Amino acid sequence: MAFRLGFLVLTLTLAAASAGAQQKIAFGDLDQDTTQPVQVTADQLAVNNADGTAVFSGNVIVVQGEMKLAAAEVKVTYGTEKNDIESLVASGGVTVTNLGDAAEAQEAVYTIDSGVIELAGDVLLTQGGSAMAGQKLTINLKDGTGVMEGRVTTTFQPGGD
Repeated sequence: MAFRLGFLVLTLTLAAASAGAQQKIAFGDLDQDTTQPVQVTADQLAVNNADGTAVFSGNVIVVQGEMKLAAAEVKVTYGTEKNDIESLVASGGVTVTNLGDAAEAQEAVYTIDSGVIELAGDVLLTQGGSAMAGQKLTINLKDGTGVMEGRVTTTFQPGGD
């Protein structure tokens, strides 16, 4: 209930704010454990041992705990330790979901250690019957918050979920 009330207050604040301002939002209504294993499935995998990267392509799905990322292609950069993932760069119809929330964008960068996902390019965030759009959304999975930037617009469903 507090999350929904908070979203209503946020939405009303957005309606009164200037178009170019940054707006804070909640994402997923949970604290994500970014130390959980990352599972990636795809149609194809190409590995480059020389630069420590792997490119997954075709119906890529990345899952970590309650968070799910889907895209046409995901480039994984590995750390110095074996099986240590530093970052994921997704492109081609990116969708990130966390519990009932969903965000769509043209591309996304997920830095595992910081737990931050930056989505860019025609970003659309939906939370229940409400929606928010902008050019960039930065989500902090560790504390469940985010910031929408760039000509932010919002539509909310009064009394909705």
